[in-house]
Amino acid sequence: MIRSLTRTIMLRSLLSATLLTAVACTPIQVLTHSVSQNETRVPVGHYEMDPDHCSITFDIDHFKYSRFTMRFDRKRGQLDWKEGGLDQSTASVTIDAASIDTNVPLLDKMVKSDNMLDVATYPEIRFVSTRFDRTGESRGTLTGDLTIHGVTQPVTLDVTFNGFAPDPLTKKDTLGFSADGHFSRAKFGLATWYPAVGDDIHVRIQAEFAKTPAGA
Repeated sequence: MIRSLTRTIMLRSLLSATLLTAVACTPIQVLTHSVSQNETRVPVGHYEMDPDHCSITFDIDHFKYSRFTMRFDRKRGQLDWKEGGLDQSTASVTIDAASIDTNVPLLDKMVKSDNMLDVATYPEIRFVSTRFDRTGESRGTLTGDLTIHGVTQPVTLDVTFNGFAPDPLTKKDTLGFSADGHFSRAKFGLATWYPAVGDDIHVRIQAEFAKTPAGA
């Protein structure tokens, strides 16, 4: 009797596990989605950066062998989309300097120390746009004030508006952008380890902005 009951329980457990595996491996829904680069279709208003769908990386020459890449894990940003699209809209991004991740724990400590970023004294890196110059449909150069290590310098990024559409999951109006640019770290007082570590920093940004609900 006990042996039969044990066998029944084992069979039921195996069946349940098989069914759960099948459900987990079966797509619940296939989403079809497209975006528009028509700037006139974008609703005017305030948009917030989606921190889960944003990537900000710096890369820099390392002994002429390669471009060493690091990323920032914590950031926030705002976009005020106005009539006139890219030409009239403004954006700002704030990065937690202490969130830098080189994938090398010892190097993280060195970069955060007062020998380089000095994140205890200068906890934020900030970019505030000042001018947009169109170079083509849905693209242009975005100039702004970049503040690092307590120093502010103008920096220009090549920006592409990837498109707009309501997000199929959140239902929020969402915009996507790619940005790419270069700046000299020495101009921000960050010449440490030169020339072993290069002066030119290449920045890459991929970002999504979601419209803030009215009254939020």
